[in-house]
Amino acid sequence: MNAPRPGPPRPGPPRPGPGQPGPRQPGPEQSESNQSGVDRSGVDRSGPASFAEVLRRRRMVRHYRPEPVPAETVDRIVDAGRRSPTAGFTQGVSFLVLDRPDDVAGFWSAAGDDREPDAWLAGMRTAPVLILVWTSERAYLDRYAEPDKGWTDRDPDRWAAPYWWVDAGMAAQTILLAAVDARLGGCFFGIPPEHQAAVRARFGVPEDQLSAGVISLGRPASAGVPGSPSRRRRRAFADQVRRGHW
Repeated sequence: MNAPRPGPPRPGPPRPGPGQPGPRQPGPEQSESNQSGVDRSGVDRSGPASFAEVLRRRRMVRHYRPEPVPAETVDRIVDAGRRSPTAGFTQGVSFLVLDRPDDVAGFWSAAGDDREPDAWLAGMRTAPVLILVWTSERAYLDRYAEPDKGWTDRDPDRWAAPYWWVDAGMAAQTILLAAVDARLGGCFFGIPPEHQAAVRARFGVPEDQLSAGVISLGRPASAGVPGSPSRRRRRAFADQVRRGHW
């Protein structure tokens, strides 16, 4: 991707903290129908999907069938995330795949969800695979201190936006789309900041890795607990898209 080139420092937005809303507060949501070629009756309508179909089918799924996802399918989906745009080809986004039942259960315990689950959490715990998305601010600052970029002061305020977070978001979206293409369902959510240290300790994640969120993955059983799109209308095209002038 075309990242900022070296030049005079520019004021940047406030640097975000290393967390997203926690598991009880799911991230971006869409309408609540089954996705990935699986209709509301649970039928897998397999077959080649166009990109337009993948976009249309992409929903946040919060309830999964119990069967495991083949490791090669998970690897293919994560590899799609690796191929997302990255500023300066820093490749500073990393993924921790949890696809063994003990590891998945260990995540929910470390994330502070040992309590009696509500409907949302009960559905999310059925996911057989969790993909933890991590990013490193230090990796980007180091990359842009290299001779071809020249930002040797490693000042985050040079950045028009914190690309370590931007790239993590693009990677997560690519993974969600790749899941649809594989006839699977996914949901993006965050680890509460107060539990991120426990998750790091449980899985040996280095301190410089910042949690961008988690993607649950599996075969949809139902959409699960309805999210915000069931209560909010999609904005009109003309309300979001402008040409030539605001």
